[in-house]
Amino acid sequence: MKYETAGDPKTGLKWTRKATRKVARELQKEGIMVSAKSVARILKKMGFSLRANRKKLALSGNGSKPERKQRDRQFRHICRTRECFGRQGEPVISVDTKKKELIGNFKNPGRVWRDRDRAVADHDFPSYAKAKISPYGIYDTVANTGMVSVGVSHDTPAFAAESIVAWWKRHGAQQYPHAKNILILADNGGSNRPTSVALKYHLWNSLCLQYGLIVTICHYPTGASKWNPIEHRLFSEISKNWTGEPLVNLQTALNFIRKTETSSGLRVSAVLNRKHYQCKEKISKEEAARMIVQRDSVFPDLNYTLLPPK
Repeated sequence: MKYETAGDPKTGLKWTRKATRKVARELQKEGIMVSAKSVARILKKMGFSLRANRKKLALSGNGSKPERKQRDRQFRHICRTRECFGRQGEPVISVDTKKKELIGNFKNPGRVWRDRDRAVADHDFPSYAKAKISPYGIYDTVANTGMVSVGVSHDTPAFAAESIVAWWKRHGAQQYPHAKNILILADNGGSNRPTSVALKYHLWNSLCLQYGLIVTICHYPTGASKWNPIEHRLFSEISKNWTGEPLVNLQTALNFIRKTETSSGLRVSAVLNRKHYQCKEKISKEEAARMIVQRDSVFPDLNYTLLPPK
């Protein structure tokens, strides 16, 4: 056990990566006849315990004090920007892609009240699925409403941008008829990554050119997506609403999303997007040069504004 032991210096708890059966076999080789159950009992008396991995280490950079200050500075910048837009009555939306889901008679984690168990497929192989959906959500932090664009293709920057534009056409323009500016809060990876030229171009080409909106985008620091409001205000409620319920077809998934609501007044709509999106889309230098992008003085790679032509 000498080289197989780990422990917590604060609590005194110890654990080993060896299974009790392996420990018992090693002892039996030394002439000590003992069962795996007895080994477990002895280990417990010695202060050992079954321990799981715990997600406690921040892996963005080296976790140094200067880096933490930079993260805090970005959080403060996002808070100030949200407050500024809120005072002016301008829309503030939080966006992200929810976990991809398989459509079919597959097990969905969780339990619901039933008089008997529901039989589902014994394996969740993607090849058995009717479809694989990418739910892209737009959460209005002011109105406490959400819209989910359920895509059946790839989660690309073009898909993300078109989902945001669809929200503006269906809800934003009616909710904020006099809006001139819009603030988008996004993560730091995936289809919302700040390095994506395609995301900027499609948002500029649609919201700025077609609707004359000034679009400000703030990205959360790497590894901080859980602070994005959509995660705990919209996606978590959708997950709770369909917990334990197989998403047997697309209509079922759409219905569960649309029926998501909370006592605080959350209401959600859903649209199905069957369009095919190309991966690794390239925006030409000529197209990119047309964009008018104003970088913020605070972390310009994470905070910038797309401007319509004057």
